[in-house]
Amino acid sequence: MLYKIRKALEKPVPLPFPEQEATDDVYPKTTEDLSVAFASEFTRLLGNFAYCTSAADLLGQLKALVAERAWTELYCAEPEIRKLLGEAAGAMRFSDKPLAQSDLSITSCEALVARTGSIVLSSAMQEGRTASVYAPVHVCVARTSQLVWDIADALQEMQVKFPNGLPSMLTFATGPSRTADIEKTLVVGVHGPKEVYCFLLEDAS
Repeated sequence: MLYKIRKALEKPVPLPFPEQEATDDVYPKTTEDLSVAFASEFTRLLGNFAYCTSAADLLGQLKALVAERAWTELYCAEPEIRKLLGEAAGAMRFSDKPLAQSDLSITSCEALVARTGSIVLSSAMQEGRTASVYAPVHVCVARTSQLVWDIADALQEMQVKFPNGLPSMLTFATGPSRTADIEKTLVVGVHGPKEVYCFLLEDAS
């Protein structure tokens, strides 16, 4: 049997739909703003989206959310995010407790995919394998310059950023974790955060 498989693989197999392979864009790029496209798809998938015009606006919206939900244990391992949220007056106060004991975890991301409403994360980020998964709530702080249209665009951006090889783990997080394995009933927050927020900060890029 293995011999037959090996011999069959030696023969070239023509592409079944060559005209499809010649198409450059399987998903033509939208004409609307990428931030609008991302927000629409992200919220459709049960994500929570906020647009921030400045760092002060980001801080104000995030503090209002934290106060509304009465969260006290705020986890953030990334120095850049801590600095961004810690320079202004009335800055965020972060907890020293372990990630597993936090109310929410705040991270950055590698990119945002507008077509699928996905947040791209990697193991190259500070605690990139854990920070977006273990807390019951994940808050992503992204910039408008990180928006791309499709997954292929995100991978191209990653190849430019990491010319010596991609990180060992890439995650495309598309809304809060969910499953419908049991009786086809949708359950949210089983294998990861129950809620996901994306605060999109406008930048000059």
